[in-house]
Amino acid sequence: MNTNTHNERIAKMTFASVYPHYVAKVEKKGRTKQELHEVITWLTGFDDEQIADLADRKVTFETFFASASLNANAPLITGMICGYRIEEIEDPLTRNVRYLDKLVDELAKGRKMEKILRA
Repeated sequence: MNTNTHNERIAKMTFASVYPHYVAKVEKKGRTKQELHEVITWLTGFDDEQIADLADRKVTFETFFASASLNANAPLITGMICGYRIEEIEDPLTRNVRYLDKLVDELAKGRKMEKILRA
């Protein structure tokens, strides 16, 4: 399903290259950057300052998730994203990036925050 090339490409992508797209996506749908940060914080444990620092330093997703404290409820994030069923993604890093993508999607789609945060 996921090729090594695909996983390597995701690992080398920078958080900074995707972050502005996340912001634009949620703001276009009437959500806020603060709500986006709440979702990122829930998944990774990073606070606003750390999120900004990681973006400024242009860290790869590999470094980003190596520094994160993944939420214990992250495996509750299921469903399809980018044509892949999240719970079937074997590569841990690729799965973590897809968790983040899925949360951003749910935020942009207007889902209630307590549902997004698997409360």
